[in-house]
Amino acid sequence: MILNARHLFYRFVFLLFALMAMGVLQGCSKNIKIPASSGSQKDWTPKQADRLWAVILKQAVDAKGQIGFSGLTRNPSRLRAYVAYIGHNAPHNRPDLFPDPDSRLAYYLNSYNALAMYGVVKLGVEDGFESLLDRTKFFKLTRYAVGKDWISLLDYENKIIRPLGDPRVHFALNCMVVGCPRLPQAPFQADQLDKQLERVTYEFLNHSRNVQVHRKKKVAYLSEILDFYTDDFVDRERTPTLITYINRYRKTPVPEHYDIEFIPYDWTLNQQ
Repeated sequence: MILNARHLFYRFVFLLFALMAMGVLQGCSKNIKIPASSGSQKDWTPKQADRLWAVILKQAVDAKGQIGFSGLTRNPSRLRAYVAYIGHNAPHNRPDLFPDPDSRLAYYLNSYNALAMYGVVKLGVEDGFESLLDRTKFFKLTRYAVGKDWISLLDYENKIIRPLGDPRVHFALNCMVVGCPRLPQAPFQADQLDKQLERVTYEFLNHSRNVQVHRKKKVAYLSEILDFYTDDFVDRERTPTLITYINRYRKTPVPEHYDIEFIPYDWTLNQQ
């Protein structure tokens, strides 16, 4: 039986509250402090920060999107400096640095990916997040400084990024596991953002790992990302079904009458 995103959400919430009630999660909540650094990250411009993030991505991410966590662990100074910049500067407390929607969204995408990467390094994650408890601890109970406010990755995605209304963000956000979209080797940038989001969406929906079509069975097997966030992709007017949405980007369209099943999400750490 395949559970849709809503069922998974209710299961997640129920288990989370049950664990809290039993005291299992007491003491598990953790704030990741702004890293100490010799630089003046609080005074950086977004362009300065993007240049550093570009260096980090180029050195730590290969063409497949796999991350060299061992190298980042040995030499975390650049990543720590970028996370320090995020801790001091964000659209809500420095609107002068992010004057338009594209500059804000580019910041959110880059900062989410950097914080997820830093969380893996800082917390010493070795294998991934196979259990729901592991995912709860990492994505909900661990909070990061973003513009001097504390927020978890789960809340960052669901309360800040998704409400902006662009479903393509799901192919740009990376939680550092195999089931995620490929992590690009360059930052998202305001003046190129629409093209970048189109590119990552096209890439994701044409990769056989994320969309598999079984002609004899008349079934389309889709990444669970499309199940987790179905409501973001589907609307009554333009995209009434998930197949309608993915066909906007597919080289070879999927027949609209095909059934849909979902490929189990791979929570294994996406490391080199």
